[in-house]
Amino acid sequence: MTAQIRLLSVEPIPADDLLGALRRTPLRGYEGVLPYAAASIELRRVAPDDLAPAQNYVLRDGVDRVLVLRSALLAHGIDLFDLAGGAWIRTQDHPDEPIPVLPPIVEESIEPDGRTVDLISDGLHRVFAARSVGAQITVVYVRGVPSEYPYYAYAEPDGWAAVQLLDELVEGHQKKRYRQPESYKALFRDYNALFPGVQKQRTQTNPAHLRA
Repeated sequence: MTAQIRLLSVEPIPADDLLGALRRTPLRGYEGVLPYAAASIELRRVAPDDLAPAQNYVLRDGVDRVLVLRSALLAHGIDLFDLAGGAWIRTQDHPDEPIPVLPPIVEESIEPDGRTVDLISDGLHRVFAARSVGAQITVVYVRGVPSEYPYYAYAEPDGWAAVQLLDELVEGHQKKRYRQPESYKALFRDYNALFPGVQKQRTQTNPAHLRA
């Protein structure tokens, strides 16, 4: 069972500051080009079922931690599933480490079959947790990304039915369907460059030919 999270401080990030910072998100490859520089970026309240996952699993501990964090933030008048911007938090376990709490990031994405979907670029565990309790969720919605810099993976064809709830990852588990398998992280959005710690480094299990 995930331990309770004790918050020492909560510092809000205004919506304009959040969206302005995210506009400067670099790619890991392509010399760090900024795919959101001229895109439309806004906060939008959505139903999780209307969003397209690009990853085929979530970890149970990660989902439980989202729900525990939501409970802790509600005591400060902040709903993790309805953020009006973001926040920096400090916890009792890591008092000297500011941790960013942001809405999930969703991109309008064109898939190989020509469909346009609202693809979850970051925050799948948060969206999954909201879906598990029947809640809507506020996301950062990005539209108008240049076609030459699409999200680095495709949406799962079977949508949420393809997303497994796992206790742990097993060796050889391929997490996503990558657009460029030969350099699959070149199109990776590096949100950590702006909000260190927002993207967690998870256990590397991809087949050897996909190891970054």
